[in-house]
Amino acid sequence: MLLRGVLLALQALQLAGALDLPAGSCAFEESTCSFDSVLAFLPWILNEEGHYIYVDTSFGKQGEKAVLLSSDLQAEEWSCLRLVYQITTSSESLSDPSQLNLYMRFEDESFDRLLWSAKEPSDSWLIASLDLQNSSKKFKILIEGVLGQGNTASIALFEIKMTTGYCIECDFEENHLCGFVNRWNPNVNWFVGGGSIRNVHSILPQDHTFKSELGHYMYVDSVYVKHFQEVAQLISPLTTAPMAGCLSFYYQIQQGNDNVFSLYTRDVAGLYEEIWKADRPGNAAWNLAEVEFNAPYPMEVIFEVAFNGPKGGYVALDDISFSPVHCQNQTELLFSAVDASCNFEQDLCNFYQDKEGPGWTRVKVKPNMYRAGDHTTGLGYYLLANTKFTSQPGYIGRLYGPSLPGNLQYCLRFHYAIYGFLKMSDTLAVYIFEENHVVQEKIWSVLESPRGVWMQAEITFKKPMPTKVVFMSLCKSFWDCGLVALDDITIQLGSCSSSEKLPPPPGECTFEQDECTFTQEKRNRSSWHRRRGETPTSYTGPKGDHTTGVGYYMYIEASHMVYGQKARLLSRPLRGVSGKHCLTFFYHMYGGGTGLLSVYLKKEEDSEESLLWRRRGEQSISWLRALIEYSCERQHRIIFEAIRGVSIRSDIAIDDVKFQAGPCGEMEDTTQQSSGHSEDLNEIEY
Repeated sequence: MLLRGVLLALQALQLAGALDLPAGSCAFEESTCSFDSVLAFLPWILNEEGHYIYVDTSFGKQGEKAVLLSSDLQAEEWSCLRLVYQITTSSESLSDPSQLNLYMRFEDESFDRLLWSAKEPSDSWLIASLDLQNSSKKFKILIEGVLGQGNTASIALFEIKMTTGYCIECDFEENHLCGFVNRWNPNVNWFVGGGSIRNVHSILPQDHTFKSELGHYMYVDSVYVKHFQEVAQLISPLTTAPMAGCLSFYYQIQQGNDNVFSLYTRDVAGLYEEIWKADRPGNAAWNLAEVEFNAPYPMEVIFEVAFNGPKGGYVALDDISFSPVHCQNQTELLFSAVDASCNFEQDLCNFYQDKEGPGWTRVKVKPNMYRAGDHTTGLGYYLLANTKFTSQPGYIGRLYGPSLPGNLQYCLRFHYAIYGFLKMSDTLAVYIFEENHVVQEKIWSVLESPRGVWMQAEITFKKPMPTKVVFMSLCKSFWDCGLVALDDITIQLGSCSSSEKLPPPPGECTFEQDECTFTQEKRNRSSWHRRRGETPTSYTGPKGDHTTGVGYYMYIEASHMVYGQKARLLSRPLRGVSGKHCLTFFYHMYGGGTGLLSVYLKKEEDSEESLLWRRRGEQSISWLRALIEYSCERQHRIIFEAIRGVSIRSDIAIDDVKFQAGPCGEMEDTTQQSSGHSEDLNEIEY
């Protein structure tokens, strides 16, 4: 069933290396080691001649799964998990191929964390490299194969190997080269040097690792270069966990030749950034390079050699390593995402006002038709530029953020709401200031947005000099001044778009793409509906979703239901674990006839459900946060049940559902909102 399966397995046997593999590893020679097929799904089959395990359509149908689960593992030091795999399919079924997913299952979490997924068919073995951050918590590795369309769909695993260290590290002594790949060029490429491989056209060095002809390294030679600016690229595995520190490697450049050896990073959007270039002149011995490396989001490292002609000589590379400690003579980057962000619940954090006077006021209000509650909880604090009452025409209020180091890419996100202005342009703008407060660039401003709705803005920027982000509110004239609200500012390293390429966080659902893993007890006009914007009936329901203001949420449409009718939304089955869970979500219950919103826990094989939380009647015109702390050691589901009230003004909505391991902790209103029986909303002082 596998395309050239036995032949490929024999060719790939060299990849296995030593069979004395560490915990969490298996070469599938005679058994599946400490990995077992989960009985509720299709079994993984050990090939008769060993070397790999597989699942294919001779054992199952399209959409069926095979699940492989490891024994308990622990990674107290940073580790690298490598997976050698192959997905095959027939040419007519490329539109719906098989899929291979890898999850981590922590002992205290009721959900699995998706680390990696692949569905690209291949006629050869491929290598996936996954960084596992050091943690004291025990976990299991769960590998899930989902069969695709076609009679020849198959998924095979050749090797799983978990070793201490970073996936970006390599001494090139193993045949799989740690997942590094050469970007093929007809004239110049990276090759494995050392061992029995010698090149008659160049005097190549001994490797650095063993300092003998037995060791291996990577090299690129100009002997076949035919054109100017021929480029060879050696590409690392993609980082899969945030890391920052010192990337070091040894290199050797043949002296007196015209070539350029550079090091780049490339993110998932394809953006290149040069982070190092070899000095001139070169040194015939092995040289140590140390490069400050920061990967807050997935990226590759690319070793690139550019030749300007056929006499470019060779460049050799060996012993790539990484340390979370900064390189010598490098000072630590004075940036902290926590210090650069603020939800204004306690104070202004590290933000401050213009010296001319307070243009922004930290307020806590009871939500009403004219002023929404804060974005963080619905009942907390936010900033308000109340220009209509506290400022004169032409007044500008400035809010300065903390100092940000230069030459780094940042993602700025914040929520804002606009009230009362006739013209929105420049009522709120974001500028980049130098340290001496000279305006450099306006990077964002309001053009047009729904009034009274919390909207999310996100901006990616990078400047060579240290900068500060400044939020500016402007009152142009007495006749056109209104309110500008600001909340939940976050600044993180990296591009805002990079997070879109990451797997969705486990146990979270914003309903932006779909209903996630939630299912309806029944689907008809009276079920939960996914919607964006306002609900059809006036004076009930939200004006926009909680996540971005223009995204999606789930709600019941009361005009399609009768009084007392129920709509039930069920979570996927959640694994029971010891200890506490914390469920958070946002709910919207606005309208004179609003009914009942309840959250139930239903244990596996139990007919009865336990009430965890309930709200009855109209609560607020704003989105409010609910926190529910509960325990359950058996498999269970969480059920959101909405009951239609006495009138059509009874729309109920939920958004941003999140399951977390452990207690709700320091999050406010925990005791009041997790009791499960209180139906009274605390009054909020103006």
